[in-house]
Amino acid sequence: MLNALFDLPWWGYVLVTLALTHVTIAGVTIFLHRAQAHRALDLHPLVSHFFRFWLWLTTGMVTRQWVAIHRKHHARCETPEDPHSPQVLGLSKVLWQGAELYKAAARNQDTLERYGHGTPDDWLERKLYTPHNFLGIVLMLVLDVVLFGPIGITVWAVQMLWIPFFAAGVINGVGHYWGYRNYACEDASTNILPWGILIGGEELHNNHHAYGSSAKLSSRWYEFDIGWLYIRLLEILGLARVKKVAPRVHWGEIKHFPDAELLAVIVTHRYDVLTRYTRSMKSVYGSELKKLRGRLPDLSGVSLRQVRRWLNLDSKALGEVERGKLMTILASSPQLRTVYQMRQELTALWGRSTASREQLLNQLRDWCQRAEQSGIEALSQFSLKLRSYA
Repeated sequence: MLNALFDLPWWGYVLVTLALTHVTIAGVTIFLHRAQAHRALDLHPLVSHFFRFWLWLTTGMVTRQWVAIHRKHHARCETPEDPHSPQVLGLSKVLWQGAELYKAAARNQDTLERYGHGTPDDWLERKLYTPHNFLGIVLMLVLDVVLFGPIGITVWAVQMLWIPFFAAGVINGVGHYWGYRNYACEDASTNILPWGILIGGEELHNNHHAYGSSAKLSSRWYEFDIGWLYIRLLEILGLARVKKVAPRVHWGEIKHFPDAELLAVIVTHRYDVLTRYTRSMKSVYGSELKKLRGRLPDLSGVSLRQVRRWLNLDSKALGEVERGKLMTILASSPQLRTVYQMRQELTALWGRSTASREQLLNQLRDWCQRAEQSGIEALSQFSLKLRSYA
């Protein structure tokens, strides 16, 4: 192509564009997200600054702003204070206006001061990257045009849209609205796909919300976290040091007398515990709700999936109408009332409490004893499984 350093076939431009955007998503997931926001790993200064420079060119994002907004998202998830919750703002708004929500949150100085600590504050950050963040985007446009000619404008446009759509839109939107869940977190985070290259592993969003400080986002054998692959390569080369990964569940002999070690393991794996509890009670939910369907007119139009969701949430998280229907269901079914109450008591073991370790241990022992004497087979079997966490 005339007036360009490189003359490529059409597919060559596609590959180059994908390669350039992939470096950007690697910078977001490795540098901004896992290293800066969650301190899950340390990066060599050369790697760290390369990502800072590249993100300045391709996104114009300021490290302190991105980190502060993301940390606030975790701290205030699915509440009106969450900068980008589709559960509050609606999926359409977050999906298509994610970048605008980011810019609005970035103007909140209280957010930056409270959540933006520990980010780069050197001369380059103060004099170039932060005050002149738009300059990098313009420089990237010039480079693309010099390298590829007029079509470089298209390459640049795709680069500029990549993060606003996939990160700010898809991950923040769809990743809190639709998908599968490995862990029963308090928020609505989901895993969008079991594998991903275009989003660098960020699609495993439920895994991340369960273990926010983990440098590795995959947790099942079929999940592929390409960001973790790059981190391991950097670690082998001595350019990164992983500080923390999500703990793996191990099983041992059933402890007939729960001890402090079992309590600590249960607290560590609390999201896995809740997930297994939910799955274990599915048969109880199904059989009991089937019995109630014909006896409770108020359940007309209410799906089994909705009721299961209500049963697996704290009543405070439900609206007034939903809470009323749930209370009607629980009053009509002793078994559902038992499994629901036992779930609330189980979460109290790791909730914010003034109870001492000894008191919590006594609560765990009492919980297991009552579960196994409840007459509900699924609850009894789950209690035995709970005793075997190691």
